[in-house]
Amino acid sequence: MTDWTQYSARAQEWFEQLRTRICTEFEAIEREAGSDAAFEYSPWQREEVGNADPGGGTRGLMKGKVFEKVGVNVSTVRGNFAPEFAGTINGASVENPGFSATGISLVAHMANPHVPAVHMNTRFLTTQAAWFGGGADLNPPIPYEEDTADFHAAFRAACSAHNPTYYDRFKKWADDYFYIPHRGVHRGVGGIFYDHMECESPDAFERNFQFTRDVGETFLGVFPKLVRRRMNTEWSEADKQRQLEWRGRYAEFNLVYDRGTLFGLKTGGNIDAILMSLPPEAVWV
Repeated sequence: MTDWTQYSARAQEWFEQLRTRICTEFEAIEREAGSDAAFEYSPWQREEVGNADPGGGTRGLMKGKVFEKVGVNVSTVRGNFAPEFAGTINGASVENPGFSATGISLVAHMANPHVPAVHMNTRFLTTQAAWFGGGADLNPPIPYEEDTADFHAAFRAACSAHNPTYYDRFKKWADDYFYIPHRGVHRGVGGIFYDHMECESPDAFERNFQFTRDVGETFLGVFPKLVRRRMNTEWSEADKQRQLEWRGRYAEFNLVYDRGTLFGLKTGGNIDAILMSLPPEAVWV
């Protein structure tokens, strides 16, 4: 069986580098808007009884003129799943509950209702198996066809460079996953979502790691362009109300259906980091 320790360390290093680059770009957008907002970083340590090295992470949070609330978190944790949770995870069981997980998670809620909110995360997990997962999806309160088309075109190109089937498969996965059954609506205009991209060997790790890096690079390339395109658009109180109502739907999905929220809560993650995805303001009418 492959010892994935060094591979997890490489993935962790990439996720942390990507975090730094994304935060730098978002702060640059704030400077362009005449704001001096900057990320505040809060490190945290995970606790697990009997585990001398449970890991932890860093929550990055910024509240500015363009980004009303944006969180960019990185974490690397390791330990044992609780028995009632172990059997639900790929490659884990009550008899083999050990795991490690490293990743980056980002959610941006924007001040201007015409600027789309966004979610992105990529991660590498190991149990008795090892795999990558992640994706990105666009969540505009006021959708623009041009923005949706550009977002999807960027990820279509990234996917096609690796496998001609990836984009259609991962787009459908996002459409199916980011759906709110009790509302009968999608959370946004989609993107890509993938999971269990299995690493059966070191060679498979290299292929899947390259794809995951390209997902991060694609996000960094396309989303700031959309922000700059819309951040100076005039908006009305009706636009703001529409945004706040949409945010209520977003909160419902993340609290009821989101796998990442559940995984974080079940593995002793930092509560503030896990729930940073919730919007600063929302309404239910």
